[in-house]
Amino acid sequence: MSIGLKVERVTPESIAAEVGMESGDKVIAINGRQLTDVLDYRFLMANEKIELKLAKANGEQWLVDIEKDPEEDLGAEVEGLLNIRPCGNKCLFCFVDQMPAGMRDSLYVKDDDYRHSFLFGNFITLTNVSDAELQRIADLRLSPLYISVHTTNPILRQKMMGTIRAAEIMEQLSFLARHKINMHTQVVLCPGENDGEELERTIEDLAGLWPQVKSLAVVPVGLTGHRQGLAEIGSFSRESARETLALIERTQQLMLEREGSRFVFAADEFYLRAGKEVPLDEEYEGYPQLENGVGLVRQFLDQWQHQLSAKLTVPDDEAKYFIGTGQAAAPLIRGAVVSLAQRFPGLDIKVVTLDNYHFGGRVTVTGLITGRDVVMNVMQKLSIPDRKDGILLLPDIMLKEGTDRFLDDLTVEEVTAELDMHVKIVETHPQALLEGLGFGGIS
Repeated sequence: MSIGLKVERVTPESIAAEVGMESGDKVIAINGRQLTDVLDYRFLMANEKIELKLAKANGEQWLVDIEKDPEEDLGAEVEGLLNIRPCGNKCLFCFVDQMPAGMRDSLYVKDDDYRHSFLFGNFITLTNVSDAELQRIADLRLSPLYISVHTTNPILRQKMMGTIRAAEIMEQLSFLARHKINMHTQVVLCPGENDGEELERTIEDLAGLWPQVKSLAVVPVGLTGHRQGLAEIGSFSRESARETLALIERTQQLMLEREGSRFVFAADEFYLRAGKEVPLDEEYEGYPQLENGVGLVRQFLDQWQHQLSAKLTVPDDEAKYFIGTGQAAAPLIRGAVVSLAQRFPGLDIKVVTLDNYHFGGRVTVTGLITGRDVVMNVMQKLSIPDRKDGILLLPDIMLKEGTDRFLDDLTVEEVTAELDMHVKIVETHPQALLEGLGFGGIS
């Protein structure tokens, strides 16, 4: 087994450069402690005095003494985490198990690595974490962590996650709380399983670990059309979504009075299904679970109103615009377009709802629309003259981060060619949307 972490980059004129570190070197140990992974490196680099054991590319070994401020960066990037620890659970609601065949290999990876939770905010279950690793989390102060709880009922958690280790969740969370590790938690809510009284119990148990458990997001289960051979799970109706929101709102009020924080937050999808207005900005308390779809609608609405209050200038051309979006967000985008048209009559902007044929089922979010879905929907819903003369705006959340590829590996160029239509990718916020529509004077 290779010992040490490879140096990938050294910033010019940094401390690392001054002491002679170069790309290709290996950091073997810091202060006499061998490095397991990049977490050890980050933790030990926070010391004021560092003795660095370095293996040079030519085979030499150096001992380098460094003095710096604890928060000062050394200026060397080492290799990231390798050999991602996969999930060994068999959850009733696992989204990866519902994925259609023929997509990128990376989309079938079930990441359940506590290191990635700390570094990247990935949600983990703790079912594959040993007592020694829990102690390591405490020793290295890996905080915050993002933890999928789903239920604190040990018997129900075993059933829902398909492993006996799932029953230990409250003991694990309590250990982390005692060691001052902050946690953000989530519940994937499945009708008839962990909702109702079980959800009340889960919220109460997790609230008992406040303030180390900082927040709890409740999100509805995602169900695709590829559940052959999997457990029967229902979806939330308008009425059951309203009941869930009523339970959450009662708890929010109690926690606000008791602890000064609402603590538990419902995903935007519950409000959309229930036909209810999303909470106001201050009720999200800084949006601790924005990446979990909690508060995105409110942020969009407030930012949109802010932009409409600016001194916008209308586009110079008379282009015909089409905005593509998933079913869930379509009412929101339509409302935004209506408010824009009220201020600027005569604009030619239409919203195209993109149905999800690839995943099927009840998948309505924009981020899971594939390139083939875009092509099929636009071909069906727009005429040849509209495609020839129009500009199609698509949000960048449809693409793999940092690339021009959709989930099914079709590129933007390939979609453009198939549609014979100008396709423009825009970032998913109001300012970028208005810029994509040709407006100026944006604040």
